[in-house]
Amino acid sequence: MSGDNLRPLRDRIDAIDEEIVRLLMQRAEVVKQVGHAKQLSGAPVYRPEREVSILERLCALNRAEGGALPDTAIAAIFVEIISGCRALEHVLKVSYLGPLGTYSEQAVHVLFGHQVEAIACASLDEALRKAETGLADLALLPVENSIEGTVGRTLDLLLSTPLEICAEVSLPIHHCLLHKTGDLQQVRQVVAHAQALAQCQGWLDRNLPGAARVAVASNGHAAQMAAEDPSLAAIAGQAAAGLYGLTVLAERIEDDPSNRTRFAALGRFSPAGCGRDQTSLILSVPDKAGAMLSLIEPLARHGVSMKRFESRPARKLGGGAWQYFFYVDLVGHKTHSSVALALAEIQKTAGMYKLLGSYPLFEKLSAFGSDPKSPVGAPVNPSPGATPDATPDATPHQNLD
Repeated sequence: MSGDNLRPLRDRIDAIDEEIVRLLMQRAEVVKQVGHAKQLSGAPVYRPEREVSILERLCALNRAEGGALPDTAIAAIFVEIISGCRALEHVLKVSYLGPLGTYSEQAVHVLFGHQVEAIACASLDEALRKAETGLADLALLPVENSIEGTVGRTLDLLLSTPLEICAEVSLPIHHCLLHKTGDLQQVRQVVAHAQALAQCQGWLDRNLPGAARVAVASNGHAAQMAAEDPSLAAIAGQAAAGLYGLTVLAERIEDDPSNRTRFAALGRFSPAGCGRDQTSLILSVPDKAGAMLSLIEPLARHGVSMKRFESRPARKLGGGAWQYFFYVDLVGHKTHSSVALALAEIQKTAGMYKLLGSYPLFEKLSAFGSDPKSPVGAPVNPSPGATPDATPDATPHQNLD
């Protein structure tokens, strides 16, 4: 179409955009009133159960009306609208495992939008401590990877923290090979978090068999190092490439393209139920015959589904040899009748019982970062002599950041 033919369509788009801005202004004014009411009642600014309900309702409306945008687009737009309006009440401070350019930082913005203060920390312990001491409103920690399993240090911290899990989001983890100049022939070492190196082991064996592999504190730190030394290539996400001015030598080099990590937000409040909830707890059992069966039997009797049941040695956490803590995820909110009845019975029989929280699952955000059009392991700027191989392997491991 010529420019003259497009003009009426563009005029319509401009008019619609202006109406959207007017509606956003109206929404912001109502949010200010909500914020004032929250101040009077002492209610928390962040209400994840409300945000999940908004995303689910609007995505369903879009589908019912035959909208052309996918759920991920609707969710992305409204996460940022909610983030901007929430900031009119209070700009959330969220601590996470840094530095800049990590998957944890990506998870912060996927879950909370960009109108927050993201606080990069040197360790999971520091990220949690920021929230415990009030220097952050929330801490976002990686809990579990779909391939390698749970993050041990996070589980240890959950045992002792007074904070509750108040939200969860699961993100796909896609690795890139990043370099300062884009010349693969200069690469002598590949640097990344140890789990990221393991996740990409097959691709590295095929494409960079002669390069040494060096584990560092995080993938963000690896990108910082690669930005200063052309003999290094870093494994990190796309965000790190732009942040540190690196060239993407290859995309999606992870050996398993279905790799995902769950992140939990921890704060000082308990969300209400929204219908898409999960409850987590830590248990121990008395040292007697049949104790484990009696511990979990109430779940089956009350029809409560268990999504995860994992043991962790208690010895380094103050327990004795061959003693274990059990980490359990249940479907449903602690206030739901069946869940409440089961938890009451479990608490009576457990040697140790700690409820980590009942919280909403942000399922509409779980596809963020996925790009089905990008082939796994595809080189973007291969140098002469490179022999990229996109065949998936079967030896991925966990990524913590």
